[in-house]
Amino acid sequence: MHNLPMQDLLMIEDDTRLAQMVGEYLRGNGFGFDHAATAMAGLRAVGDKVPDLVILDLMLPDMDGLEVCRRLRATAGAVAKVPVLMLTAKGDPMDRIIGLEIGADDYLPKPFEPRELLARIRAILRRRDDTTASINGPVHTAPLRFGSLEIDRDARAVSVSGKVCDLTSYQFDLLLALAERAGRVLSRDQIMEAVRGRELEAFDRSIDVHMGRIRAAIEVDVKVPKRILTVRGVGYVFARQQD
Repeated sequence: MHNLPMQDLLMIEDDTRLAQMVGEYLRGNGFGFDHAATAMAGLRAVGDKVPDLVILDLMLPDMDGLEVCRRLRATAGAVAKVPVLMLTAKGDPMDRIIGLEIGADDYLPKPFEPRELLARIRAILRRRDDTTASINGPVHTAPLRFGSLEIDRDARAVSVSGKVCDLTSYQFDLLLALAERAGRVLSRDQIMEAVRGRELEAFDRSIDVHMGRIRAAIEVDVKVPKRILTVRGVGYVFARQQD
């Protein structure tokens, strides 16, 4: 049997008891786990060794978790692409929206069940790992082209008129899910299910935040979108015919 390398997680969380509990649970499920109790310690840890995923609390003693996420996304190289799972205060949607806008891949409200945390982590890593070559060799698929927009599924890259668009891994998956179903109107539930494999949470509008980010990257005029269209009361549709 082929042994896959252990995936390393970094949790930036000032609640040491919570971090210890989470660490024990995730190590027991086959992950490497490191903990940083402050934002600066977490940023140093990421700089020393880029983890496969960062679990980031937003309430840190020395720096807002949102600022940590901004700094990660503004850093060059592999650090900018490291997936981020935010831990947010329950009932505070604004932090979630801002976090998603600045590049977090997913969020989980506190308090949370360890099993749900594990499921979210596995889903994020699975999306990322889907892009790596299989042990039997890579399978190449032709890029999707819609006018000047190109979606390279192998490279997980999006470009408009040859210019690369800046999207998170999750936003790429959302765009791809729409593009592969061009012309079909999809509800938020159908889009989230296609990407994340779980039903949309009640009153969850994070999908709209991500769509705004995607539009900002691929549309000529965000105020008059031509690629991703909103169908009021239903969801979104990706236009088949584009310039």
